[in-house]
Amino acid sequence: MRGALFDVFGTLLDVYSVQTLAERFFPGHGTQLAQAWRDKQIEYTRVRTLSVRYAPFSDVTRDALEFCVAAMGLGATEEQLRALLAQYERLTPFAESFDALECMRDAGATLGVLTNGDPPLVRAALDNAGLLPLFDHVLSADSVQAYKTAAAVYALGTRALGVPANEVLFVSSNGWDAIGATWFGYVTFWVNRTGAPLERLGTAPHATGRTLADAATFLISRLH
Repeated sequence: MRGALFDVFGTLLDVYSVQTLAERFFPGHGTQLAQAWRDKQIEYTRVRTLSVRYAPFSDVTRDALEFCVAAMGLGATEEQLRALLAQYERLTPFAESFDALECMRDAGATLGVLTNGDPPLVRAALDNAGLLPLFDHVLSADSVQAYKTAAAVYALGTRALGVPANEVLFVSSNGWDAIGATWFGYVTFWVNRTGAPLERLGTAPHATGRTLADAATFLISRLH
């Protein structure tokens, strides 16, 4: 294998770290809002891709948040909405993210991210987390105006790295994303932090672990 591509939101950065501020704004509802917001965000990316009605990830993220606060009857102010959205540029990296990525890079792997996020948001989030310098490529679904699991998104990785999909490891904490990448032809690693069941989609990632450190071990043993 020559290198690895990583999902960003949920894989390198903890999307649920927004719940701290959400709880401060809406006591007793922070965890529920963080979960509902993420679920609606993913739902909207799928609806827009299926309907060929693309909007940037930042817009989709705001739309999902506005829906959720309305559905939960939270009565958020514009200032609160802006503050919550700003958290996406300051998401907490998972504890092992830096060390695992540095280990892979030191072993000679080419590293990139392949994300639904639009470029300004992704670069800001990775930079604030201290991870941006570790990557050779920052690849965004925005460039093809569609979201994962569209094949056009996964194809960005093979074009950027200049190697076949079966020589690249794709790493995601989202089971559906890992399976989408498997369908495309990548070697895939599912970071299953929560012990979730495998998605029933007729295939499976090539390997599974609980942390990015497990993904690093898998990749390094296969580099050439």
